[in-house]
Amino acid sequence: MKRTLLIIAALLFTAAVYAQIPGGQQRNNALPPPLPSRQVSGIVKDSTDNTVPGAVVKLVSTHDTLSTATNADGIFIFKSVKMNIFTITVTSLGNAPYVKKFQMNDAVPRLTLDPVILKGSSTMIKEVVINGTPTITYKPDTMQYRATDYKVRPNATLDELLKKMEGMEVGSDGSLTHQGQAVTKVKLNGKDYAGGDVAQAIQNLPADIIEYAQVIDDYGDQAARTGIKTGDPTKTLNVTTKADRSVGTTARLIGQAGNYDQYNANIFAQRINANQQLGLIGNFRNAITGIQSTAARGLGGGGGGNPGTTKSLQPLSLNYRDQYSPKVQVVSSATYNFSDNTSTSDSYGTRYNNFGNNIFKRNGDFKNNRNGRSATFELDYQIDSLNYLQVTPSYNYSTSETFNDSFSDNVNDYTQTGHGFEHQTVTGTTSSKTPNTNYGLIAFFNHRFKKPRRNFSFQASYNHTDSESNGETVSLTNNYADATTNNLLLSQSAHLLTYKTNNADALRGSMTYSEPLGQFSQFEFNGQVNRNSHDTKNATDSILTAGGVKETNLNFNYITTETNLNFNYRYNGSKVNLSLGTTLKPYSIEGTKFNNTIGANVNSSLYNFRIIPLFRFAYSWSRTQRFTLNYNGNNAEPAFDQIQPFTDKTDPNNYVTGNPNLRAGLTNNITATYNNYFPNSRFNLSFNGNATFYTDQVASNTTQIFVPIPGSTQQRTIRDITYVNISGARSYGGNYNISKQLADRRYNIAINGGVNYGYSINMNQGQTYHQTSWNFNERFGPRINPSDNVEINPFFGTSLTKTFSTAENSPSSKAVNNSFGLDGRFYFLKTFQVHYDASKNFTTQTSSVTGIPTLNNSPLLINGGFQKEFGQKRSFTLTFDVNDILHQANPLTQTVSATGITNTVTSTKSRYFLVGFRLNLQKWSGRPTRNGRTMQRRGDGSFIYN
Repeated sequence: MKRTLLIIAALLFTAAVYAQIPGGQQRNNALPPPLPSRQVSGIVKDSTDNTVPGAVVKLVSTHDTLSTATNADGIFIFKSVKMNIFTITVTSLGNAPYVKKFQMNDAVPRLTLDPVILKGSSTMIKEVVINGTPTITYKPDTMQYRATDYKVRPNATLDELLKKMEGMEVGSDGSLTHQGQAVTKVKLNGKDYAGGDVAQAIQNLPADIIEYAQVIDDYGDQAARTGIKTGDPTKTLNVTTKADRSVGTTARLIGQAGNYDQYNANIFAQRINANQQLGLIGNFRNAITGIQSTAARGLGGGGGGNPGTTKSLQPLSLNYRDQYSPKVQVVSSATYNFSDNTSTSDSYGTRYNNFGNNIFKRNGDFKNNRNGRSATFELDYQIDSLNYLQVTPSYNYSTSETFNDSFSDNVNDYTQTGHGFEHQTVTGTTSSKTPNTNYGLIAFFNHRFKKPRRNFSFQASYNHTDSESNGETVSLTNNYADATTNNLLLSQSAHLLTYKTNNADALRGSMTYSEPLGQFSQFEFNGQVNRNSHDTKNATDSILTAGGVKETNLNFNYITTETNLNFNYRYNGSKVNLSLGTTLKPYSIEGTKFNNTIGANVNSSLYNFRIIPLFRFAYSWSRTQRFTLNYNGNNAEPAFDQIQPFTDKTDPNNYVTGNPNLRAGLTNNITATYNNYFPNSRFNLSFNGNATFYTDQVASNTTQIFVPIPGSTQQRTIRDITYVNISGARSYGGNYNISKQLADRRYNIAINGGVNYGYSINMNQGQTYHQTSWNFNERFGPRINPSDNVEINPFFGTSLTKTFSTAENSPSSKAVNNSFGLDGRFYFLKTFQVHYDASKNFTTQTSSVTGIPTLNNSPLLINGGFQKEFGQKRSFTLTFDVNDILHQANPLTQTVSATGITNTVTSTKSRYFLVGFRLNLQKWSGRPTRNGRTMQRRGDGSFIYN
């Protein structure tokens, strides 16, 4: 009986529990069966939040024993893990071992672990300091610097950080070169920043938010997605923010004023939240132009150009980027800029040609007003795991108004060659207004097949340009009997009104396809078609002296079509990367131009087809040592004006005769680079070389025609320009960079230099001549920081330039420049700073023509200033700067070359001062998170939204 009661009670209890489950779902809600295998991934970082490449990761379970190493971004992946309960062990030199047991959901196919944080080992040898990652690493097409290894002062900007990095050279104007090559664009966390403007980005971004600085050989967005590269890359700087500096706001405000009505106002504000960015940048200034700058590292000075002033807004830009979901991201920017330049020009010198010497002097006043506005928008849509779409519309408008009042005096002494004597002066004014509108759209689609490395992409673009140029020219040309202006032989006046409109449409379509051939190899195809059409209406009204107007029609239109078909075999091994292929390049240009001589349109056309090989090779011994060798060839098509079958005599002093039999030129480029960074020694070696060979290069042949002046024995000169193909020109070059850092990077020894050789072939008076040039340069620039309060950066450089020419009466020339410089800063009393830069040049220029004086231009230029910081975080700073303290910037500079000597007058307003303030504000609120988890990152710094 008791047993029966127990059974009944158990049944009732079971029924009560069962009743709590909604009806009909007890079997449908059963847990899914465990998966037979799963993917496990994660990321390894050190205690400073830097990723750790090369760490050994082991996964052990009852049925698994797996091992791998983290990649260049510190990421590890195990693809076929049989058990959901496993132990992860991570070891890396210089860090304590990491061991942890995990019990995960057995029904999830992809498991992402929390970041593995390694801690420094307490048993390390005291003298050995290794943090697991070298400061400089080399990836395919990328050189990466770990920014946290370089020490800068609080509130420093990115340009100050870059100056400390091996191979980087930063100019005072914000220009950036890397190992001798110009960096043309900037990205922040993988996306264009500040419209790509290099100066705006590096002079404003705070240095302490930067984790990595990457210099990339950029082949474009399509190549970045597909891996199929064509054409020549550009140098791009991509900076990634630290994880704990990726949520917050930073702002920088600068205000300065000085003598000669100078002022400088700068605003920078940036809000960052993972992939979300909102920024405002602007620089409004009035600066002096035409001032010599210090030679040391390109520092100091007030800008180049002719003596004068430039008021500008450079540019005011608003940047926005946001990731709305894991699939949708937008990037946009809008800019506005203007400049108002007023300047004077004054130069004189001697030119040499086949007939004798030309002595000249020129001067004038110049005014130019420009303004522009632009906007771009990029939509990135990850349709699904296999399909991606990017759409990028853009708009740009600019206008320019110029006015030039000029005078030139030319004396041509050709008596020794039997062509007499000519003295001509030209006085005139020119003015123009040129508005330009441009808009376009780029659409890019990429499809990844389920088969790994099989990929298809398509990109199409359309661009339309409307431009106008309306101008007026008034000139008076006088010819005299001798070197004075007392005996006038002929006077000619001209009054021209020009009206020009140009409508251009550019269509481009490209397709890529890659097919894997093996584990490391694949076949690649890239086809491109570019079609450009131009419709130009160009009319000139000549206001006749006797009254009336003579109309001249210069209308023309033409279409160019260029096709590139690339077939390529590519091998991507762990150390070797090889691309070998060929490019088919058909090209055509055809159109019509009005010939005023016969009063009718004349047709012109040119067709060209070439097969050009393609070769790229890279070998990486390790992440810090690589060698690359590349070859590519490019067509250099003649311009439409150069293939006209008639002589254009619109300009009575310059005739232009086209050549319908011109061929497209071919440029062959070979480049080689070698980079090696020794992490333990902090020693860096970089070498690069290049060779260029030209075939069928389009060159001009200028013939001087001597026309008698009526009623005189004197004559005047008319230039007749024709075009020819010339082969045989070539150039070679190479440079090196060696740097060694000591005492925890307090001392950096840098030596760099190079040699360049050029051999060009030209024609004059129907005769071929060549010009040879050599340039040698060496620079030694150590950076010394014996303490946190002292920066001393001496600079020693020497260069030699020699030119030779086989042209008649053309002299050889040699210029030797030895430069010495010193710049740095001293910090004292915690909040005071004194900065300085100085340079001294010893320049000697000589020419093979005797009796021609040369100028030894060797000023001592010294700039300096001081700063005082205020506040607990030293966020407010008062500044004072002075340029050319000794007032030695020469008002006259001289250039000597194989074709002559030119003396140029520069600005006398070289000594000036600026006083002002700088305000830096920052507030950060931690690391980006999503769904309660810290967000992971890609190698370019962008965050992954899951």
